[in-house]
Amino acid sequence: MKKTGKAPAGARSSKSKPASGKPASGRGTGARPGSTKPVSAKPTGDATEEVKPARTGGPKKYGTRTGTPSFKRPAKAHMPKFDDKIRLNKYLANAGLCSRREADTLIESGVVTVNGQVITEMGYKVEPTDVVKFDGATVKNEKKRYVLVNKPVDFSLRYEEDHSKKSVYQLIKSASKEPLIPVGKLDKSAAGLVLYTNDTDLELKLTHPQVRVSQLFHLILNKEMSEEDLEKLTKGLFVDEKMFKAEDASFVKGKSHNEIGVKIFSSKSNMVKLMIGKLGYEIVKLDRVEYAGLTKKDLPRGHYRHLLEKEVGFLKMN
Repeated sequence: MKKTGKAPAGARSSKSKPASGKPASGRGTGARPGSTKPVSAKPTGDATEEVKPARTGGPKKYGTRTGTPSFKRPAKAHMPKFDDKIRLNKYLANAGLCSRREADTLIESGVVTVNGQVITEMGYKVEPTDVVKFDGATVKNEKKRYVLVNKPVDFSLRYEEDHSKKSVYQLIKSASKEPLIPVGKLDKSAAGLVLYTNDTDLELKLTHPQVRVSQLFHLILNKEMSEEDLEKLTKGLFVDEKMFKAEDASFVKGKSHNEIGVKIFSSKSNMVKLMIGKLGYEIVKLDRVEYAGLTKKDLPRGHYRHLLEKEVGFLKMN
């Protein structure tokens, strides 16, 4: 019998299949355009064909009966437990007892016990439930607090047992259950920013003589300052055979020349007072408007606020 090359009625040749592998149209397949529902094969003459659904480009729905592969949801990754243990020297420093370096000396001397046992090992770690004692007294690992205060004039930085005397501690009595100490010094007659904390490591760092802490002061003098004397502040002055130099000094805009702004990079706040006195001026009013990158913005006089986590990180980093 001679072959004609024609397929039987109802059958489709493989050559008629589009190059993309997709049906040319939904016509005759029973599928509606845009549908992803699979269509059952129907007999058409002598041959049958399974028609695949057209892809619409929409999101795949795994695990459903749409003809697409089904995937199992991956198991939850194992989350490691955080190690609550901390070094013994850090534990003692966090309690406000001493610095870490001083804590190492105490541990070596054998005056520190953990759960009744004397510990002299450097790097020994303790858990939150451990009982740590120094010289027989229990040491509590207190939470670190960082409180910024906008101190008014005539308030002392130190605690006053006589409540008739003004003290910053009267302003921050509800700020922390832990005992706080002021970082650095500021005269009772001065006003402005003061940082209080129980972080002895940070307190020692910010008050170290070699640390350059940024401080900006707004000064009102007893008389107008000359431009020559203003320049001397930034060029440097010898006070008691020591060279002091301001990072910047300028007249306050819109005010008379007895109001100036002085910026220093030093842990000593009395440096400005010594320089001004050397030039023959007296300070009528001193206001520290910036300390270690912290400002008085949104902090009224006589109020306090807790530092943000990023501010604490910045102080520790620099």
